[in-house]
Amino acid sequence: MTRTIAFLTAAEGVERVELTEPWGAVVDAGYAATLLSPASGPVQLFDHLDQAATQDADAVVADASVEDYVALVLPGGVANPDALRLDDDAVSFVKQFVASGKPVAAICHAPWTLIEAGAVSGKRVTSWPSLKTDLVNAGADWVDEAVVVDGSLITSRKPADLPAFTRALLDSLAEAT
Repeated sequence: MTRTIAFLTAAEGVERVELTEPWGAVVDAGYAATLLSPASGPVQLFDHLDQAATQDADAVVADASVEDYVALVLPGGVANPDALRLDDDAVSFVKQFVASGKPVAAICHAPWTLIEAGAVSGKRVTSWPSLKTDLVNAGADWVDEAVVVDGSLITSRKPADLPAFTRALLDSLAEAT
């Protein structure tokens, strides 16, 4: 069985710590991490609204297969998930991943992509507070908690929740592998 975690982002607008902290945690736990994006090349990371580092995408999401990964992480940032939910290949990959029953972890604004993938109806979730209405309108039960695990879906609100988010992700990986 694979021990590779897929991280899916758009080419820009990714909240740096929401990518790098879970990435570091899964690598430290002995997993491999792969950055998927709709296009090859650099992904621009941000510290809130300020440009930070870049990280090169390892693969294009259109070429990715769910079978090659044990889990999917969707980092936030406002622009990142907004762009992803407009990309048919990204949305299709998320739909397939959710259908696989493998862990899917989304933080901050990333549940916008889950909404587009039809993955939140009937699920208990959390997110950045401004997404509450969108999630409720999509059929989710939104709660204001640091981390929510509903089956294979893991959601968190913001960077301050990263310790709880990462712990829940690692716990789900331990169960899945």
